[in-house]
Amino acid sequence: MNWQDTLAQLEAGTIRAANQDEQGNWQANIAAKEAILAAFKAGENTEFSGIYQGFVDKNNLPAREFTVENGVRLVPGGSSVRRGAYVAPGVIIMPPAYINVGAFVDSGTMVDSHALIGSCAQIGKNVHVSAAVQIGGVLEPVGASPVIIEDDAFLSAGVVIVEGIVVKKGAVLAPGVSLSASVPVYDCVNQVMLEKGADIPERAVVVPGTRPVKGEWAESQGLNMACALIVKYRDEKSNASLELESLLR
Repeated sequence: MNWQDTLAQLEAGTIRAANQDEQGNWQANIAAKEAILAAFKAGENTEFSGIYQGFVDKNNLPAREFTVENGVRLVPGGSSVRRGAYVAPGVIIMPPAYINVGAFVDSGTMVDSHALIGSCAQIGKNVHVSAAVQIGGVLEPVGASPVIIEDDAFLSAGVVIVEGIVVKKGAVLAPGVSLSASVPVYDCVNQVMLEKGADIPERAVVVPGTRPVKGEWAESQGLNMACALIVKYRDEKSNASLELESLLR
């Protein structure tokens, strides 16, 4: 399959840059990512006209344009969805936000202001991506899985998720949480430390925390480094506080 067909299928949602197996594990779609890289190689920088006048980008990766029939609410004010990104009916995109090539955003999801959904990131149904959330993209290496946010997750303001982290269904990330393959996550409910880069469990409520830095000098200075803490798992009370106002949709 050539890159033109792959981009069209990614944009239609018929193929994805990462897929989930029967055990619930995610793997990168290497062929799709290779096609995206081929598109970048084939493209030439061009000056755009119309509403995009003054911008320069690859001629074969322009911003998408939506109609009412797409069922997507793209609010005016500087947002952009690049070619090859799938945005399902029922998604709301507040300005300014950016959704990059290969990304998948499923129905009922809200993408708030100043949010970034990076290349090939996979966002499930009814996810709340709050203001200034940064979801990193992963194109290379092609075998690396992108960031995955499963259904019904809630990402509060200023959350940063990079390096292929998977956030499982219904998890809640408090404002300012940062997750990467090197950030330790402590489950204070089950009293265990998750392996670095491990999935954030279903319905976990995660807050930013710190831990002491090892070493005599660091300890003498009282130094701490960032970590993430699972302080509870979602219940009816927390569900009620996170319920999205249906009128906004």
